[in-house]
Amino acid sequence: MNLKSKYLGAACLAATMGFAQSAFAADEITVAYFLEWPMPFQYAKVNGTYEEEMGVAINWVSFDTGTAMSAAMASGDVQISVSQGVPPFVVAASAGQDIQIVDVAVSYSDNDNCVVHADHEIDKDSAGELAGKKVAVPLGTAAHYGFLSQMNHFGVDIGSMEIVDMAPAEGAAALAQGSIDMACGWGGALRRMKESGNILLTGAEKEELGILVFDVTSAPADFVAEESELLAKFLKVTADANAAWNAGGMEADKMIPVIAKDAGMDEAATAETMATFAFPGVDEQLGDKWLGGGAQSFMKGVADIFVGAGSIDAALDSYEAAVNTGPLQAASGM
Repeated sequence: MNLKSKYLGAACLAATMGFAQSAFAADEITVAYFLEWPMPFQYAKVNGTYEEEMGVAINWVSFDTGTAMSAAMASGDVQISVSQGVPPFVVAASAGQDIQIVDVAVSYSDNDNCVVHADHEIDKDSAGELAGKKVAVPLGTAAHYGFLSQMNHFGVDIGSMEIVDMAPAEGAAALAQGSIDMACGWGGALRRMKESGNILLTGAEKEELGILVFDVTSAPADFVAEESELLAKFLKVTADANAAWNAGGMEADKMIPVIAKDAGMDEAATAETMATFAFPGVDEQLGDKWLGGGAQSFMKGVADIFVGAGSIDAALDSYEAAVNTGPLQAASGM
């Protein structure tokens, strides 16, 4: 099975599953999130604030990739996904899955990247030497989009490379073993990758090229429509946790040990990771840069790059319908 058929198979499966989403109990929902990806919402998660404010039981389930989140939402097993990467969201939406972005979870251009094994001594000035190399990439994720964008920038023909679909943790292990030449990922896995090699571009350099990296909170469109008030309460708790973190000081210091434990990390790594994150406030999210138009345009650009790389068959004409700001606007008034 070639790269494209394998990738499209997963995307089409998720889209097909979306036509038969299972019903969820109104008094219980399942929320997806990532381990080794520390965020303020986890402080509220551990303290039971979501359940208290929403009046429902919540099953919190950790995932390895955003593509797996898409499949779980398509099957009806997950109602809300926190910090799903934009690229996996775009892949699912482009394949016909009816899901929507409801907020911007985090921006993190310095915490998603590709690492070249140190033995090759390849940097941005010699990136052309990556042609023919073996690369571990979690397909359909933000890391995949970043990989394609960087290779396009450096003029490296991805057709000459051996691309292996690996979750970031697996890619980090393979890079350490020397069984691959480059690995792409985020979070704790990216930190481990850097122990074996070097990045080609910094976060700032990527942003200058228009390679943005941000995650969203997403949900099946039917859940957004049927449970908009419940979702608004979820987003309000998240926004309050973000505001507490953004305020800094003793409140933020108090949050770190709780978040670290929930994320499966030590406190130092948690603080270091979160220092590279930005958590936009509700008003900022609703502005033109993000959900007021910027995110929709960015998604179209991501889709077009995936089409050009042969990763998906076609992009949607527009991704306007893939964003629903109603619940977030309601949360702002709570």
